[in-house]
Parts: sequence; C-alpha cells; structure tokens
Amino acid sequence: MIRLLHVIAGLELGGVQIVLYRLLSRIDRAVFQNQVISLTDIGVVGRRIRALGVPVEALGMRPGVPDPRGLLRLARWFRRWRPDVIQTWMYHSDLMGGLAAWMTGSAKPVWGVHYGRLDPQENPLHTRATARVCAWLSGWLPARIVCCAEFTRQTHRQLGYPDDKMLTIPNGVDLETFHPDPSAPASVRRELGLPEDALLVGLMARWDPQKDHRNFVRAAARLHARLPDAHFLLCGIGITWENAALAAWIEAERLRHRFHLLGERDDIARLMAALDVATLASSSEAYGNVVSEAMACGVPCVVTDTGDLPQVVGDTGRVVPIKDPEALAQALHQVLILPPEDRQGLGRRARRRVEEHYDLDAAVARYQQLYLEVAGAARSRANGPMAQ
Repeated sequence: MIRLLHVIAGLELGGVQIVLYRLLSRIDRAVFQNQVISLTDIGVVGRRIRALGVPVEALGMRPGVPDPRGLLRLARWFRRWRPDVIQTWMYHSDLMGGLAAWMTGSAKPVWGVHYGRLDPQENPLHTRATARVCAWLSGWLPARIVCCAEFTRQTHRQLGYPDDKMLTIPNGVDLETFHPDPSAPASVRRELGLPEDALLVGLMARWDPQKDHRNFVRAAARLHARLPDAHFLLCGIGITWENAALAAWIEAERLRHRFHLLGERDDIARLMAALDVATLASSSEAYGNVVSEAMACGVPCVVTDTGDLPQVVGDTGRVVPIKDPEALAQALHQVLILPPEDRQGLGRRARRRVEEHYDLDAAVARYQQLYLEVAGAARSRANGPMAQ
C-alpha cells in the first residue's frame, strides 16, 4: 500500500479542488491510501472528500499570510504519517509542502501547477511572489511537477521551472456526470420562466478578475442587438444580484430582464446540458474545467484565446481574442444562428473530443502511474546504501 498525502491551500469550491476531489473519487484504493491536509480550512470540497472516506485535516492558516507555525504543524504531520508520496496543489502548497518534506527528510513532493499567466492586475502580489520563490527552488525541491495544461508548462518554463521535471496531465471530465440530457433544456427553461424555444447562452465561472465577466456583459449587449430574444445564464460563487459590480454592468446595458444569475449551484451538469452555447470569456486561463464539461454535455463552446482553451475546443467551437467583446458576440451569434441540427452536430463532436482526449479515467491512470514511479524511485534511493 502506498501512503499518498495531498496538501492543498484550501478546500472551498474551486477548479483545483474539484480536480483533487475527482482524482480521489476514482483512484485505486487497493494501491493508494490517501490523506488530505488543507493549509487553511475544510471547506465544502473537504466535506465532500470526507464523504468518500478519505481523512481530511486543516491547519487553520490564514489565506495569503505567511505563518512559520503552519509550516511546523505541517512538518509534524509528515513525521507522524510518513507518506510514500506527497502531492501538493498550487503554489502556496508547493512551497509549504516542499519545505516541510525537506525539513523532515520525507520523500520529495510532486508539485501541482494550475495557473496560466501571472498578470499583476489579476493575481495578488503574494501569489506572484510565491510562484517566483517556487521557480527558484524547483530545480531540487520537488521530484516532479504536474501542469494542467501545455500553456502552463510553457509559461513556467519561462519562469525558470526545469522542463525535464515537468509533465502535463489535463484535468479529466467525469463522463458519467457530464453528459447530454434531453430533459434538461425544457426543465431549466421552466425554472427560469422562459419559453421552451428560448436561446440560452451560459457562462459558468466564479467571480474572479481572470474570468472577465465585464467582457462577457459587453459581448451580451452586442449579441442582444443581433438576437433580442437570447437569454444569459450565469452561475458560480459570487454570481448573484447582490454582486454590486456585476449587477451595475448588467443594468448599464439595460439587460436585467435577459440575465439569470444563479449563484453557486450543485446541478451544473444539468444547467450545462440545457444550453445552446457555452462560453468562457477569461482574460487568463490555464485549462478551464467548465469548457470540457460543457463539451461533454454535448454543448458547443465559444472561448477566448488563452491557455489551452483553443486546444480543448479544437474544431468543435469558436475561439476569439481576449478582451474583445465584439469578437465574442460575433462568434456566439455565428453558433446561435446555425440550424439546430448543425448546432447539435457541433455538440456531438465536442462530446467525442472530450471522450478521446479528456476522460477522467485516463487522467487518473496517468496520476497513478506517476505516483508509482515516484514511490519506486524513493524506495530505491532509500535502499541504496543498504545494498552496498
């Protein structure tokens, strides 16, 4: 049995947290004994992980605040549990987990990198500083470095991360959860009080500068001028009418009657399967889980040209420049005016593309193979002096 310890900054709902949850839901429990440590709190995803039967502990650190006591507590966990493999997720966990492993003589960790660009306008100083410290330590502190996208690998190579330690494992999609649902279009439109033939554009993304909701609202106004009957469904953490900035942007375009802000939902697959087209208007993105999820639901996507989004979509959707609302509106219009059978054909191709390239089981298999290799290498080094 391989003792596998995951270290993550926090377990509130987010893309990386969902990746960890999905990995733990499919990993081979006969081979790997898992445990999770959150540097901050348990969060909603931590409770879901516990429901899988995986122990989760929280160190109670304040987000973004360096705390040597947290590092010492983490080191004590390493000494107590003696993991064979350590997987850290994102910069702060990479740094803390790497230092704790070095302090305790534990196995070198596998780092997880899930960022695209580190734009000063969209990423806090402490995140950018931590990334640069990690770059400086990356030559010797981790055993391997997993990137969620080729774009991530390229940008971090430029930061100074060693290319020979990096590999790319795209985030996998649970094809059993995300699938075409013939009942979803009618049921979601009933919930929203819309006619069954209403055109529905969806953006599933938390409130974050990198998701660029301002760009989407501007594009929606332009699309509304072309297709006055189109509606816009948005959901995610912070996506409610209580969000003053978002509400003001929508009100300024006089589109309140066309926008449906649903906040955080637990039926994302159903909402996605109801869409005519899904979009991600981000100014910076590495992979974008929601794009491949919508594709798995048989929905064509229009995305911005950032990270690996163009490669994920391929020829099943449209790609437009970042921060260009006119181009985004035009691409959405092109998809929406297609005959329904042609738009559905794009959706079927999107589903096949995800099945071929982004299946969760394939991603889990690659993580498992990596962990077996790292555990084997660590044991070989440990047994080396004894064999001489």
